[in-house]
Parts: sequence; structure tokens; C-alpha cells
Amino acid sequence: MTTADVSAKAGWREWLGLLVLCLPTMLTTVDISAVFLSLPHISADLGSGATEQLWIVDIYGFLIAGFLVTMGTLGDKIGRRKVLMVGAVVFIIASILAAYSTSTGMLIVSRALLGIAGATVAPTVLALLQSMFKDPKQMATAMAAWGTAIMLGVILGPVIGGLLLGAFWWGSIFLMAVPVMLLLLIAGPFLVPESRNPDAGKLDLFSVALSLLAILPLIFGLKEMARGGVAAFPIIAVVVGAVSLVVFIRRQRALANPLLDLSLFSNRTVSAALIIATVLAFVMGGIDLMASLHLQLVEGLSPVQIGVWLLIPSFGMVVVGNIGNVIAQKVKPGYVLAVGCLLAAAGMVVLTQVSPTAGVSTVLIGLTIIYLGGSPAGMITPYLIMSSTPPEKAGSAGSLQSTGGEFGVALGVAVAGLMGTAVYRGAFETPAGTPAEVAGPASESIAGAFATAGQIPGEAGATVIASAKEAFSSGVSIVAAIMAALMVGIAVLAATRLRHVAPTGSAQAAEGEAEGADGAEKSTDDASESPEVPEKV
Repeated sequence: MTTADVSAKAGWREWLGLLVLCLPTMLTTVDISAVFLSLPHISADLGSGATEQLWIVDIYGFLIAGFLVTMGTLGDKIGRRKVLMVGAVVFIIASILAAYSTSTGMLIVSRALLGIAGATVAPTVLALLQSMFKDPKQMATAMAAWGTAIMLGVILGPVIGGLLLGAFWWGSIFLMAVPVMLLLLIAGPFLVPESRNPDAGKLDLFSVALSLLAILPLIFGLKEMARGGVAAFPIIAVVVGAVSLVVFIRRQRALANPLLDLSLFSNRTVSAALIIATVLAFVMGGIDLMASLHLQLVEGLSPVQIGVWLLIPSFGMVVVGNIGNVIAQKVKPGYVLAVGCLLAAAGMVVLTQVSPTAGVSTVLIGLTIIYLGGSPAGMITPYLIMSSTPPEKAGSAGSLQSTGGEFGVALGVAVAGLMGTAVYRGAFETPAGTPAEVAGPASESIAGAFATAGQIPGEAGATVIASAKEAFSSGVSIVAAIMAALMVGIAVLAATRLRHVAPTGSAQAAEGEAEGADGAEKSTDDASESPEVPEKV
């Protein structure tokens, strides 16, 4: 190992800084799942209606997705640590306001502020980790810790939320953010070095407005279609978002200092890793929706029971994800990702066998295999993106990683929901003699079947329910088959488009990282096999 390699290694300060940065990362995902549990308590206290409850939950995720690009680029321009610290202050204030809200409107506004503040976390943390961990092997470990923090937040959110709601009032789930962000404010300046692009230009406010007008309507429209089906308003929202996205892209190409540097996509490692991460988020979002609905509507499990059943595969996902990251230090990351995607595809093949009589075990086995197969991507793709990105564009790259995940999940949920509904309507067989006032709603959705079947006495009502369960299971099977084909395609993409990337613990990885910092790429797929070149002085 060269002297330059030794000096580039991170010390105790950087590892403590990693811990401090992972805590707010985990907090942003804990918040999402914990709020679901508090809705009945909030509704009873503030009188929130059904629509208002949806906005209490959704506004946070909407604004995180909307502001990720802006916050990532703003960090590049004025300093990533500075943006993160300001975000932490706003998060503390908004958390206190949310905890002590006296009306639904006040709570929704507080949640909106939390979303804007939460958008500062992911892109700035990823960019800061890139600057703190120069050694490729250490950076891979740091990125794996970041991915683990996100997974643990999703897993522990319901657990932490349930404990707090059992001991305190609903506002306590918001106050748990205060000590975490205070720790960041106190320790961050000592453990986390500032970094920024010294040649950054001014922030283009029109591009900021366009990015919001593109992302927010797209995410909103997709979620509404997943929730209520195709309707005029969600379609208009998606069209507005899509048109704004086109205008946004055209403007970025024309600006000398764009809000989002589209040249990042010309790097084949970055573009391939982004595609893999986004498509995987799409698949996981859609599969999670269909599997959860099957467990709830067909198998009759409560949301709490579903959460408990999924704890074991979720923790397995964390373990296997980190194992995959270790393997990628010896084996090319593209091949590790390809094998993981093929394993996830096998899990989806298991889900094609679900039926009203297959039992809970089939769904859980399929989901477990999917979680385990997909988990390495959550650890490896952030490393591939950040290690191949020039330091001055790190915040922008971090925002792409996070925005791709948010958009992928929203699109996956919407598309899977629409596909499942279409299959259900085609597969539902109306039992003979079913009254028209029951047959209509029952043929539209399984929820409609449950709502109206009680109007038919005796075996006739049970027959309607049985037909609805069979039709819904068919929808799950078809969606799983399509998602399996997508995962096979992503496996091929990973094995071919990333085969030039050396194992993260190898000497070639250090060369590749240096090339990423210079904005250069190897000219052939086999360039990583070439003899090691002398270091630049």
C-alpha cells in the first residue's frame, strides 16, 4: 500500500462522525412509519378526518422528495455541513411544533416543515461521507452503514412508535427527534468536516421552482392513482409534473451552473447504479404493496400482525446486505448485485404461487427471499454512485440517489396497484344470483366485495368473498411475475454495465475512485483489468 493510501485512511474522528450522521438518517425513516401508528390518537385528539389524516402522513414524504435535488445542490454551493446543521435546527423547531399542535392544520404545516428539513439529510450526508472516507474500502463500509441506518429506521419505526405511544401521548413520537438533532448540532462541528464546491455558481431559483413543480405533482398523482385508481385529477397532476420535468431538463442543459448537473448521467457507473437503485425501489414498492394487501385482505391479518411477521425477514435484510457489501470487496460489485437480483426474482416466482388457500407462509417465504436478494443493492449502489462522482458534485449525486428511491417507490406502488386492480376486475367471477347492487362494487375491488357481501345472507355472501379473494390472488401472481422479469433484466444490466468496476477493496477501486473525482471514465469495459499505473504526484 502506498503512502498516499495510508494518509487517505479515516481515523477515529471520521468513524464517530459516521455514527453521528447515521442517527438523523435513521430518524427520517423512523418518522414515516411511526406516524402511521399515531393517527388514531391524533384523530381522537384533534378531530382529524380521513382526508386530513392522509395529508398528515403524506406531506412529509412529498416535500422530502420535492426538495432533495435543491438541498443537495445547495450543499454543493454553500457547504454540506452548513445545510445539514440548518436542517437540524428546523427539524427540532418543526418537531416541537408538531408535538404540541392544537389543530390538524398546525400539524400538517409542521409536518411540511419536517419534510423540507428532512430533505437536507440524505444528499448532504452522502456527500459528507464521500469527503470523510477517501479509502475505497472504508467508503464502502461507510455507505453500508448509511444503508443499514435507513433499513433499521424502517424496521424500528413501528417498534419505537408503539413504545412511545404506550408510555406517553402522541406528540412524543415527534419529540424523539429533538435529542438526535441536538447531538448532531453539538458533535457535528467537531467530527464532521465542512465540504463544498469552491467554484459553484449562484442557485437558480427558477430551476428550484421547476424541480418542485416536476417532482411534487408526479409523486402526488402516482400516490393518488395507487390509492383511488385512475381519475382526472391525478392524471392532470402527473401530466403537469411530466411537462415540468421536460422543461426542467432543458433548462439544466442550457445553464452554465445548473441546479442538477446532467453530465453525471454520462458516467456509465453512476447511470447504471441509479437505474438499478430506482428500478429496485419500483419493484420493492410494488411487491410490498401487493403482499401487504394480500396478507391483510385475503389472509385476514391486522397491520400490527403483518409488521411483526416481517420483523425477521427485515432484520435478515440488514445482515445479508452487509454480507453482500463484504463480498463486494473481493468480487466485482456488478456480479454481487446481479446474483442478488436473481435471488429476488426467485422470491417473486414464489409469490406467483399465492392463493386464498396457500396460507401466510407462501407470502412470507417469497418476501424473505426478495428482501435478502435485494438488500445488497441498498449498500452497494450508494458507494458506486458516490465513488464515481467528482467531489464538487457530491451533493447533486446524493440527491439523485435519494430522489430515485423516492420516485421509484411511488411509481412502483401506483403501477402495481393499477395492474392488480386490472387483473382483479378481469378475474372476478360474479356468482350466479348475486344482486346488481352487490355485484357492481364487488367486481370493482376486493374492498368493495367485503363492504357489500354482508348484504347477502348465507352461502351466497361467502361465495362472493371467495371469488374476490381468488381474483385478488391472481392479481398478486401477475404483478409478481412481471416484477420477476424486471429483476432478471436488472441482473443482466448489473452484470454487463458494471463489470468494469473492480471489487471495492482492491487497488483498482482506488484508481476508479480517482477517475470519478476527475470526471473521467475508463474507455473499455475491461479497463479495470489493466496494469496498475503510477500515482499522480
